[in-house]
Amino acid sequence: MTKLSCGIVGLPNVGKSTLFNALTKAGAVSSNYPFCTIDPNIGVVPVIDPRLQVLSDLSKSQSLIYASMQFVDIAGLVKGASRGEGLGNQFLANIREVDAIVHVVRCFESSDVVHVEGEIDPIRDVQVINLELILSDLTTCQNILSKIEKQAKGNKEMRPLLELLNRISFHLNEEKPVRLMNLSDEEKSLLKPYPFLTQKKILYVANVSEADLPDMDNAYVSKLRAYAKEEGNTILPLVAKLEAELIELGDEEQKEFLESLGLKETGLNRLIQASFEMLDLITYLTTGEKETRAWTIQRGTHAVEAAGKIHTDIQKGFVRAEVISYVDMVEYGGRTGAREAGKLRAEGKEYIVKDGDVIVFLHH
Repeated sequence: MTKLSCGIVGLPNVGKSTLFNALTKAGAVSSNYPFCTIDPNIGVVPVIDPRLQVLSDLSKSQSLIYASMQFVDIAGLVKGASRGEGLGNQFLANIREVDAIVHVVRCFESSDVVHVEGEIDPIRDVQVINLELILSDLTTCQNILSKIEKQAKGNKEMRPLLELLNRISFHLNEEKPVRLMNLSDEEKSLLKPYPFLTQKKILYVANVSEADLPDMDNAYVSKLRAYAKEEGNTILPLVAKLEAELIELGDEEQKEFLESLGLKETGLNRLIQASFEMLDLITYLTTGEKETRAWTIQRGTHAVEAAGKIHTDIQKGFVRAEVISYVDMVEYGGRTGAREAGKLRAEGKEYIVKDGDVIVFLHH
């Protein structure tokens, strides 16, 4: 599995590049004018998981390797992007490449930062971008339909796809995203070759001001939360400006600063975790003297496929997986103690790996 990625989108001047810079320390240009991010900047960030340090201490590991998430900073979309306004076509192509969308929405007032639409209205901002994605999908759908209609005339097997695409076209014409459609597993697999933008999951990031700390709630956030709930999406409030300041501090200073604001952890950590969960990812763990490491897999992955994450040879020669839960590893002081307590399980190829499983794969 290649590294899964989230595309960060938003109207110009909503705090998108500030957030991306904080995420990756990549130094993407951040200025008070539209289109300051033209090529998509890509950053790979660690998914900080405190379990790794605990296992590393137990195993006296020489190194510790976290799972990682890839974020792509996609330039600010504007009204008319689906018709190529601004840098529309390029933006839409960049969104097509990512697995899910992190949509940054401005939920703060400030006379210092101009708003591209002149006033703050999170729902309108969300709808501007959602509509551009819907219009782009509608064009995609019509193009596919014209080809499939011809093929379906001489091939009955194409009819289910034709019917599905007609339903999608009708749904998009009502200005509704594909992800709100009730699709069967069979229909989802029919759509796999066609990357509809509005089928991707969305996490809305409500960018609030420091005045909203520590609750990070205001009237704009409440509106956005209700809107996201209707769509079946979640929202995550944070202060992008604060995150950019926090990233410059050392661990201890960061901790003290957060405590002084009444916060337990950085917004970035919450964002990375929420993005990880949105993509339905989990991690299993391996630990030993050489390294303690988190391996990223999709929820529902079988042991034999999980083994392939480490090396294809392990997958090919798979004999069994020796599994201990993280909780048991800690409670019994490591693998030996857990084995003696009868907490080690031998699992076969079909075992579905759970988050936090500590695994040794035996293979030919």
